[in-house]
Amino acid sequence: MGLLGRLLWTLGTACVVTVGATGAADQQVFSVPLDASGSCTMFWRVDYARRTLQVEIHAVLPERAWFAVGFSDYGEPSPADYCVLWQDWRGRTRLQDSWAEGGRLRVEGRQHCKDFRHTRVGNVTKFTYSRLFDTCDPHDYVIEDGTTHVVWATGAGPLFRLDGVSLLGEGTRRGMQRAQLLKNTNVDEGVPADAWTLDVRAARVQVPAVDTTYWCHVAKVPRQLARKHHVVKYEATVQHGNEGLVHHMEVFHCEAPVKEQVPLYRGPCFAATRPDATKVCKRVLAAWAMGAKPFVYPKEAGLPIGGAEFNPYIMLEVHYNNPENKSDWVDSSGIRLTLSPTLRPHDGGVMELGLEYTDKMAIPPGQPRFQLTGFCIAECTEVGIPVGGVRVFGSQLHTHLTGVRVVTKHVRGGRELPELNRDNHYSTHFQEIRRLKRHVQVLPGDALITTCTYDSRPRPNVTLGGHAITDEMCVNYIHYFPKVDLEVCKSSVSDASLQAYFRLLHELDGQATGPHLGVSDNYKTVDWTPVRAHVLSSLYAESPLAMQCNRSSGARFPGDWSAMPSTSILQPLPAPGRHCANLHHQDHDHDHDLDDDAGPEHPDAGGLMEDWGQGDTMKWETNGPN
Repeated sequence: MGLLGRLLWTLGTACVVTVGATGAADQQVFSVPLDASGSCTMFWRVDYARRTLQVEIHAVLPERAWFAVGFSDYGEPSPADYCVLWQDWRGRTRLQDSWAEGGRLRVEGRQHCKDFRHTRVGNVTKFTYSRLFDTCDPHDYVIEDGTTHVVWATGAGPLFRLDGVSLLGEGTRRGMQRAQLLKNTNVDEGVPADAWTLDVRAARVQVPAVDTTYWCHVAKVPRQLARKHHVVKYEATVQHGNEGLVHHMEVFHCEAPVKEQVPLYRGPCFAATRPDATKVCKRVLAAWAMGAKPFVYPKEAGLPIGGAEFNPYIMLEVHYNNPENKSDWVDSSGIRLTLSPTLRPHDGGVMELGLEYTDKMAIPPGQPRFQLTGFCIAECTEVGIPVGGVRVFGSQLHTHLTGVRVVTKHVRGGRELPELNRDNHYSTHFQEIRRLKRHVQVLPGDALITTCTYDSRPRPNVTLGGHAITDEMCVNYIHYFPKVDLEVCKSSVSDASLQAYFRLLHELDGQATGPHLGVSDNYKTVDWTPVRAHVLSSLYAESPLAMQCNRSSGARFPGDWSAMPSTSILQPLPAPGRHCANLHHQDHDHDHDLDDDAGPEHPDAGGLMEDWGQGDTMKWETNGPN
């Protein structure tokens, strides 16, 4: 039994989801706890060649209990797509592909939870199945790059049938966790021989008994960083037992003059007592979220840290997720930076794309899907990127609380190239810097267009752009090499267009807007209706741009950037095909009566999938209880 298997056995109420795959690059095991106590943990592997997940679950469950695991758009239990293990009154164990509607399970006519096997060892139920990323079934969730909301539920059995079982009934336990399932599996995690590690950790934080806490911890780096180093890797160091509590973490550099001291603040990030001097700690060095493996820089580059001009203060920010409002959590988690004094050929850089942090951009209330777009235009990359271009290898998408989707498009000469990054189920509570599966070359004259989609239905009034968590942002922090002087390439609506809009709202629509009010007050004065929200969206789409085309120093590149044209896509990228005809043909070849969905039992299976005849390629890093 492996170490993780032994730990899970001792939990007493453990359920583990593991996903397996074949192929040398696809043998990595990823993991994420499914509940705050860590009693349910999800492991997974990905088979890109077959576009398949092979799932295994270990669960300490009462006999005959049913267990559902699946996916939904944003973590809601219904509507959702599930594979459900259950036992009938004869004691026959089944796995059925189901979808939830109105909080009740509905069994699919065509089953896509395949290759089912199961066993029970003591009080541990184990079962395995495979599932395609995209089954082309209208009731099935499409597993994509980006964030996936994993949902699960369990209840008492036996059942006389699965169809109609309530996910919301009394005695049913359920939960949700976010993960990036389709991870980059081709990352070399080796580090130089002279590398050393720097742990940036919280110090025995007594986590508040509230649902969500952002905790800030300012620290001073050691004297070794008086000499410039490269960060070549970073990873989480989550305190054992707190895997379900620590949701995501970031390390920021405090962008202050080299001799300036920053207060060593330790407390809630949004507390009134937080010193203003710590607000300069905002340049992202590292970002981790649940389920993320170590982030490794490509061999060509490292992130510069330290040196004669480097202010020696950094800040750790930890997001604690405590939905049960427990008061006895104590935490010392953090991020481990792996540093090398041997500098790589290139300094890595971080460039901000998207929207300027300004109240000129706003989201009307009550909108299920409202879009804002920020442009990095060709004129800016022409002056900011050298002839050889830069290679983008990582990306961190960022909005605040109402953001639900983010995409960055890449345009060259009016022709749309493959997207730089997309997350169709984005959540501000799950942010990580992701290694792209391919390096993207950005040349001078290219444009990068970042569009964020927001759900403002819970908001009573307009949401403005800004830095507060209740304001909104639309940003893509791209990680690239070699480092260039262009650091910010962002836009907002032009000042003249916005003032003309407020004037017309007053003159033609009777709103109390006008030049006597500031931008924020003008937006807040509008009585927002769907028509007025549509007109604002049209203004943003058609208006000239006020550009931030900024150097690392904060100064703009020379020129008048106040009324620039936005980028037009003349040749859009074709939508990717789904090959559904082939899948439906395969489904007909394998269709079977639902009475035949009871998988074979393997009572002697003490480990994972290799014990069930899956072949030598199924070698797992952890073994379950046996």
